[in-house]
Amino acid sequence: MIIKRSGATEPFSREKVISGVSKACQGRPVNDDDLALLAQRVEETLRSDGQAEVEAQEVGMAILAPLRELDQIAYLRFASVYRSFSTLEDFEGEIALLRAAPSNTANSQAVANDSNNARKTLVN
Repeated sequence: MIIKRSGATEPFSREKVISGVSKACQGRPVNDDDLALLAQRVEETLRSDGQAEVEAQEVGMAILAPLRELDQIAYLRFASVYRSFSTLEDFEGEIALLRAAPSNTANSQAVANDSNNARKTLVN
């Protein structure tokens, strides 16, 4: 069971995970099978702890690692909302972490390109 911020509980839902993550994946090379596998991994991570109930916050935390492996841009989008980035430095710090330990070359290049494009936009 998932304990929501309001204190209400509800069963874990892979569909809710997919729905939340799919917004971050819009326009990215991520397909439905990728999202289904991510949701499965999140559920397995949560169940492996053996707790009958988990906080909704833990669901979000369990999404971050597999999403980072799947697509770093989608990860950055999701993390920025989930972790309430409020400054440019929040994004820069997260991009620096992604560059320090890239999960794959294609996603690393996408992060670099998006970062460079963002800088150009800010300068102009």
